[in-house]
Amino acid sequence: MQDTKKDSIAVRIGTRGSPLALAQAHEVKDRLRRAHPHLSGHTIDIVVMSTQGDRILDRALSEIGGKGLFTEEIEAALVNGTIDIAVHSLKDMPTSLPEGLELACYLEREDVRDAFISAKARRLKDLPAGSHIGTASLRRQAQTLTLRSDVTVSTFRGNVQSRLKKLDEGLVDATYLAMAGLNRLGLKDDRIHPIEITDFLPAVAQGAICIEIAGTNNRAKALLQPLNHHNTEICVRAERAMLKILDGSCRTPIAGLATIKGDVITLKGFISLPDGSESHSFESSGAEPEELGITVGAALRKKAGNEFFEKLNNGLNQ
Repeated sequence: MQDTKKDSIAVRIGTRGSPLALAQAHEVKDRLRRAHPHLSGHTIDIVVMSTQGDRILDRALSEIGGKGLFTEEIEAALVNGTIDIAVHSLKDMPTSLPEGLELACYLEREDVRDAFISAKARRLKDLPAGSHIGTASLRRQAQTLTLRSDVTVSTFRGNVQSRLKKLDEGLVDATYLAMAGLNRLGLKDDRIHPIEITDFLPAVAQGAICIEIAGTNNRAKALLQPLNHHNTEICVRAERAMLKILDGSCRTPIAGLATIKGDVITLKGFISLPDGSESHSFESSGAEPEELGITVGAALRKKAGNEFFEKLNNGLNQ
């Protein structure tokens, strides 16, 4: 018997299965329906996929292969045509994509800030000495230890709900999550305290949702065009160009944030050793995103010097 439901699907959206990933996929689905009234809810299918990054939770990403672990299976489905588009948190995307794939759309960016989450203090500086903080991010680890060398930081992975549960169980005194994810999930909790970007510069592309497609899928490109937010695209392109120059991965603590006013883009970048013992920042402005990102990335490499990267590499190889 012919599967009429399968035959009627116009767009297949690939996504990870966490509550946040699903919320982002449904946001894209809703936006597609509003932009294209001929697409009903029954003609857009959300295809849930498991990735290695979701399955391996007992080790830091830096130990098991980095950001690509959240995208490999989904990107394979794009290549073989099992799905039409893939919805990602852009901060989880490697700077280089597999051949034949491209980022075709960026939704308007959410709150870029990190959240400090604790029932014991509203700010990192208010925690007692010796407190235990859990995070899966080397960037957050480095920024924490830069500000507070008297606390302990350990690997703390899992989705939003599992991390909050671990906090409830008293495994750590505090943790961090992105405000964007908390907002998209509609989570309200007295323990959530936004951190101003002057204290914690966010991850590159934090708060941005991107949509990946096969480069030859012109139909998907046309459907996604009305969803693209120009200013978000310009800013994250600058940030990711900087990241690429710095050879950014989950093994390198890097932060960056671009803002745009008129035709002028301003980008601030930050790089640190994982233990927070040395860090460098640089800010510049320009009109072309990739050019600005390369400028800031190169300036940070020069400012940090060869010895910094030797220390970083030696630490990774120990």
